[in-house]
Amino acid sequence: MTTSTQAYWEPLWAQGRRYRQITDAETRLLAEHLDPGRGRPALDIGTGAGDLARHLHHRLGYHTTGIDCAPSAITLAAQDTNPAPGPAWQCMDFATDDLGKLPDPPYAVITCRLVYRWMDDKPAFLNRVRSVLAPGGTFWVVTEIAGHRAESDPRTNLGITQAEIEMLTVGWSVVRTADLDVLRCYALRP
Repeated sequence: MTTSTQAYWEPLWAQGRRYRQITDAETRLLAEHLDPGRGRPALDIGTGAGDLARHLHHRLGYHTTGIDCAPSAITLAAQDTNPAPGPAWQCMDFATDDLGKLPDPPYAVITCRLVYRWMDDKPAFLNRVRSVLAPGGTFWVVTEIAGHRAESDPRTNLGITQAEIEMLTVGWSVVRTADLDVLRCYALRP
């Protein structure tokens, strides 16, 4: 079984597994690297519980859609307590499903937080991102980097390698990075 599929992620979400929450430091970086939303469309790939999608929508002013391949994650994300209309939620595997089913492309912002590492075919994934990213848009990636954890840490294998970093960053006209402890944030523009 590959790790980028619903068969892998759905049982984890259904059993109550939760992942790293978005931090104040990360939201400050988003504000620094993203243009104001002004109602433009944004897509959050692998939205999980929906925290980043809600931040893009409610705080930065994007018209956001959060997608995830795990139905339990989408159910959790849809439990938004904000009384204002929030992001749209869609159960979808970005790596394999028909991108024609996405609402509102092309996207001014596409986010991929703690997801890129799990993509089995990273070149195909990046091509799909480029196909729905608006000219001048931003692809925001947050991922762990290999070697940023102590070797004794059981999560040391969660980071992407230098070769995967090069694959991620090649072909973009603008590549900006910022480090957050074991994570690195990338703001990539065509």
